[in-house]
Amino acid sequence: MALKSYKARGIVLGTLKYGEKGLIVHMLTDVCGRQSYMIQGIRPTAKGSRAALLQPMFAVEFEGLQSPKMSMHRLKDLAPGIVLQSTPFDVRKSTMALFMAEVLYRLIRDNEMSHDLFDFVWASVLALDALEEGVANFHLWFLANLSRPLGFSPDNEYIEGAWLDIRDGHFTPHALMPSMALSPENARILHDMLECDVRYLGEIGLNRTERVTFLEAMLKYYAYHLDSIRSVESLRILQEVF
Repeated sequence: MALKSYKARGIVLGTLKYGEKGLIVHMLTDVCGRQSYMIQGIRPTAKGSRAALLQPMFAVEFEGLQSPKMSMHRLKDLAPGIVLQSTPFDVRKSTMALFMAEVLYRLIRDNEMSHDLFDFVWASVLALDALEEGVANFHLWFLANLSRPLGFSPDNEYIEGAWLDIRDGHFTPHALMPSMALSPENARILHDMLECDVRYLGEIGLNRTERVTFLEAMLKYYAYHLDSIRSVESLRILQEVF
């Protein structure tokens, strides 16, 4: 059976145990979009190098193998794509990584390819790992800016005191039905997140109530465009930590 080999970068979105020493690995890749891979000869609970690389939002480089006769690609020659310095050891960052991975897994369909999306997510892995201040705001920044490559970020200039119509992504000074809009307070936070360089997230001063309210507003915004956001299970854990 002839196998087609390709080199790729990927970001782990999740894994599923397969047999005694196998895993199915879901990844966002730079050549195949979201793709599922079979990897054999690895104990899911082992602390070996390959198993350690398969955590949510870990960035890897690998060789993929595919064939028309195989229902799933194979994964080999796995290596770190980014050597993470802080995310695996910081409960706040690892919790956010879990949330980000689940959001991406649920929102992106198999084989869906977008270089802008991949580049944004890869850069986000780097940004979260390097961030020193404003970590509590990172998931909000991520959701706000993820709307750009997904195609439904605001499409006009922000106006002070404006509402955001979630149907067309338009800032407007006119009051709208709350079910179809982000309030002026949340529209302002969204604007701030879209304009903020991630390195300066600490300068956006939000209290816990504002973060929770804005996160709920963003999930409503996403749910209008992509219904699968409603089933993100790690949201509860995220809200407990932040």
